[in-house]
Amino acid sequence: MDKSNVLGQVVAQRERVGARLAQVKRVIAIMSGKGGVGKSALTANLAAALALAGKAVGVLDADIHGASAAAMLGARGQKLEITSDGVRPAIGVCDIRVMSMDLFLPDDDTPVRWQHPGGLAADAFVWRGSLEANAVREFISDTEWGDLDYLLLDLPPGADRFDTVARLVPQLQNLSTGGAVVVTIPSQVSHLVVRRAIAAAHEAGAGLIGLVENMAGYVNEAGEVAGEFFPAGRGAAFAEEIGVPHLGSIPFDPRLAHETDNGRPFILEHAESAAGRAIMKIAETLEERK
Repeated sequence: MDKSNVLGQVVAQRERVGARLAQVKRVIAIMSGKGGVGKSALTANLAAALALAGKAVGVLDADIHGASAAAMLGARGQKLEITSDGVRPAIGVCDIRVMSMDLFLPDDDTPVRWQHPGGLAADAFVWRGSLEANAVREFISDTEWGDLDYLLLDLPPGADRFDTVARLVPQLQNLSTGGAVVVTIPSQVSHLVVRRAIAAAHEAGAGLIGLVENMAGYVNEAGEVAGEFFPAGRGAAFAEEIGVPHLGSIPFDPRLAHETDNGRPFILEHAESAAGRAIMKIAETLEERK
């Protein structure tokens, strides 16, 4: 007889996940095939843009080992309050609700370590993957999100991480209640990896909202596009080739990294720049897709 009642605990957690997500109108996963394409910065800025439009927004940082949402949204260092209904999320800029592994680590030098019973579990990659997936489930089920218009999921890079989240969050499988936004940069290598991410999303039954091309050119001191890192026009052509909507192309602006490093999404100060206008337009497109 299983005195630990593992099955009962799993069923109870699934019910809590369903109850939390029932309070969310739309769930949007921000994903990429590879790292370094600006996915987390885009998530933070889209969250801020939606909040500025009067929406109640939450951000779940599903990148357990590379957690950065709390820092980018000015929520680091907050003490999380535990209530009878769960954990209250940290509150970032624009009243964005944030949950991230970063909020549980004592200092910047502390890595995420999983406790295990030893033996095979100490070496098996599959065990660590299961623990990461369970952490994301708990972030959803045990966080007191409240009523939200949008919950943005900042996923870790790689196609293999999407399947668990997509199966956990049914809203991602219906474009009227959510879906996935795929982020790339205008290079052939990035496009190659993004194809795999999109295939994984299709296999998981997720709805694809569209593609965002980041680092599409660079800006001058006035914040306007001055040149291209890569051949122009690749984002729209690539989106058409793979059969997903092209949501927009964002030029590289050094101030974007500077602002997010300081916990202030770029659009709060530079919404009228070329990059700011592109981000705001993408946020408007997300609002229009209802």
